[in-house]
Amino acid sequence: MKKLLSALILGAAVLAAGCDKLSTKAPAFNNTDITGLDYAKGFSLTDHTGKPRTLQDFRGKVVLLFFGYTQCPDVCPTTMAKMATVMKDLGPSSKDVQVLFVTLDPERDTQELLAAYVPAFHPSFIGLYGNQEATARTAKEFKVFYSKRPSGDDPKNYTVDHMTGSYVFDREGRVRLLVRHESEPGAIAADLRQLL
Repeated sequence: MKKLLSALILGAAVLAAGCDKLSTKAPAFNNTDITGLDYAKGFSLTDHTGKPRTLQDFRGKVVLLFFGYTQCPDVCPTTMAKMATVMKDLGPSSKDVQVLFVTLDPERDTQELLAAYVPAFHPSFIGLYGNQEATARTAKEFKVFYSKRPSGDDPKNYTVDHMTGSYVFDREGRVRLLVRHESEPGAIAADLRQLL
């Protein structure tokens, strides 16, 4: 009887020790969970104040990275406005979130233009740019499709077709989510809260 009682106590202790493991489950995100993806590891670009930047500069914050261009007629301004709404929804927690806008149009998107455009959506947002080679290298690292499309006879008139999703990185700089363009601000904010 003593052995049976000892076995029961030992079994109960083992089960109790594992109870906390049962409640640990992966977060259920509204957007696409891409944790463990083997690309989108970083960039080396310049911000709209002229400061060289890498993804490591933002360690400790949740980072949302969007690729676009300032003359984009629809997707880019709606995405940036949506991210401003997300920041408002997050309230005081928004100080731990960094939104980055990477231009895919370095020919026209100068430092000055990015400095006027990006913070107009939210003062904490940062615009990033590089030369043609740096832009192509960064787009390749993030598997971002982009292509110039002529608009009329003047070669200076063109649009840029591009991917519309945004990447989200956790505080350690690991890529975690792909946010769809059609995702609502509330759903994005809920996902970011899980990473904060």
